[in-house]
Amino acid sequence: MAPNPEGSKDALLPDFPSGPLQPYRARASFSWKELALFLEGEDVLRLKKAIFSALENDPLFARHRGGDLSLEQYRELNFRRCKRLFEYDFFISKDLLENPSKMLVLVTSLGMYDWSLATKIFLDTFVFGSVIYSSGSERHLKYIPRIISMEIFGCFALTEVSHGSNTKAIRTTAHYDPTTEEFILHSPDFEAAKFWVGNMGKTATHAVVFAQLYTPGGQCHGLHPFLVQIRDPKTLLPMPGVTVGDVGKKLGQNGLDHGFAVFHKVRVPREDLLDRAGDVTPEGTYITHVKDDRQRLGASLGSLSTGRVCIVGISVSNLKLALCIALRFSATRRQFGPSDGEEIPVLEYQLQQWRLLPYLATAYALDHFSKSLFLDLVRMQQGLLGKDSSARQAELGREIHALASGGKSLASWTTQRGIQECREACGGHGYLAVNRLGDLRDDNDPNCTYEGENNIMLQQTSNYLLSLLGCGGPGGTRFKSPLKSVNFLEGYPAILGRRFEAASLQDCLDSAVPLAAYEWLVCYLLRESHEKLNQEKRSGSSDFEARNNSQVYHCRSLALAFLELVVARRFHEYTHQPSVPAPLRAVLQRLSALYSLWSLSQHMALLYRGGYCSGERAGKLVESAILELCAQLKDDAVALVDVIAPPDFILDSPIGRANGELYKNLWAAVLQKSDVLTRAPWWPEFCAHKPVVGSLKSNL
Repeated sequence: MAPNPEGSKDALLPDFPSGPLQPYRARASFSWKELALFLEGEDVLRLKKAIFSALENDPLFARHRGGDLSLEQYRELNFRRCKRLFEYDFFISKDLLENPSKMLVLVTSLGMYDWSLATKIFLDTFVFGSVIYSSGSERHLKYIPRIISMEIFGCFALTEVSHGSNTKAIRTTAHYDPTTEEFILHSPDFEAAKFWVGNMGKTATHAVVFAQLYTPGGQCHGLHPFLVQIRDPKTLLPMPGVTVGDVGKKLGQNGLDHGFAVFHKVRVPREDLLDRAGDVTPEGTYITHVKDDRQRLGASLGSLSTGRVCIVGISVSNLKLALCIALRFSATRRQFGPSDGEEIPVLEYQLQQWRLLPYLATAYALDHFSKSLFLDLVRMQQGLLGKDSSARQAELGREIHALASGGKSLASWTTQRGIQECREACGGHGYLAVNRLGDLRDDNDPNCTYEGENNIMLQQTSNYLLSLLGCGGPGGTRFKSPLKSVNFLEGYPAILGRRFEAASLQDCLDSAVPLAAYEWLVCYLLRESHEKLNQEKRSGSSDFEARNNSQVYHCRSLALAFLELVVARRFHEYTHQPSVPAPLRAVLQRLSALYSLWSLSQHMALLYRGGYCSGERAGKLVESAILELCAQLKDDAVALVDVIAPPDFILDSPIGRANGELYKNLWAAVLQKSDVLTRAPWWPEFCAHKPVVGSLKSNL
């Protein structure tokens, strides 16, 4: 019998149960299954299905929220779950380190279940393991099987109590002793203690520790990574000279143990220096193939770009979950109506559409940006592993650093605002903890800080853009980059002469219109930031002071606008490519236009101030186009959510379940707790305490 592709698709993507969401699903302009296959591909969908099914069918993963357990209980359960995952076929393999895309799918899928669990595994396998794999050499490969077998458990120790984003100022030292062929790792004081290190609090046995490397004679060669044993794997007791502990309860992700470590003259074998960027001979001579100090630091910290790119994907996953909950709720929650007759779903209200659908478009646009940038990063790392020292490779590293830094800021901030909007759009039910929006908000919050505080990260992006002006000047010919993200700047003077030209609402429904506006906006902010810097320097400010005084209203805005342009352009090109199936083109292009216009609308004041827009027409056209696209996407909203939604067990929100039985699901969730209908254990105190009414009256 010939294979049945439709049957295969239905097995991979089964139909949703009928119910209150069915009318919206029936009105969708496209097949959600076809869109899911186009966006993800069959291999990724099968991997996700395997992960989700394993979690749902394993009793160890029965739902227990962190708030229902003590801190130690949650930590213990999280570690047992982590250990169990290493037993599954989709998890055990060196392929995870050699196939980063597979690891990213694994982490984001687990994160949809519980970010404490996903982050714990991510830090051990993907960060700790991958840093050893990519920053070390043959002599370090012996650790990889021990990581996969969980014989050792790892963490990544860069941040200190007194320094985080300013990596150059890290104060932990590693002095080489040629008589024993060891490095002496030392924390000069408590401010140099490694801090905020995930997995270090209770479970890590080994750490990649960044320290300033000194050779005999006192010469410092800058920050380098060392593989350091911090606990005995057989007892979990600290190694001699290591003081290690837990930082305590956090605002979220409390199943993950963040810790600190202080090193008192801890001896580390010479071979445990991760030596890809630089090494020390047994006699104490420093050797490196990377002669430039800044490039060597960049190579040592290359894993930070990996972390930042992954945070984009992690943030997008959180936004997807929040939107699944809020939009399914909005399609089934009925309130008011045009008369005293039947109430209508709140999704039918323009205000609800305007609040949520731009974030849905954003989730799709950022998701594509995250995946495409991750592939760019993998290609760059392959070049590093191959010791590619070409000028193009160096430029690719600079460009990815700028995109990862700014992209992490844009994605985490946008998600944080989006989750809050989803929470409020669900009214009082969104405030109920069982519906999960509060947990999503708390668990996403650290993404705004981890791997670099967002405002600091934006400076990395704006510095990159400003350096381009230094290469060729406005209108110069040096505006070319490996990923083509800045190539449009070759038209710098001509772009600044452009003006808003859309003549009708229909014109604005094409994402090419906001893309042209974004190009002007980035050129304008680049010119303004460049002039502001020069003005500060002419007034006598140092380079540091000039940059410090040029962030607000200038460089910060420049970096955000540039990243929004990159995200919008990549999604526009993706949705307009010939390979997009005809039935999917309209909905994808509407999402592209809505993301671009909605993001651009937040810069309207700058567009008018700089002269790109004038009069009322431009502003009104943009607003009308946003509302028109929301109206066009309204009937597709539930199907678009179905494409990105995990199974109900993973989503874990009564008001967001796929069957749409809003009130039945909510009522069942409220009643399932054992103490809901019981009398308070402190009831005797209530009944025994009687205010002295007579005494009160006499005083009055």
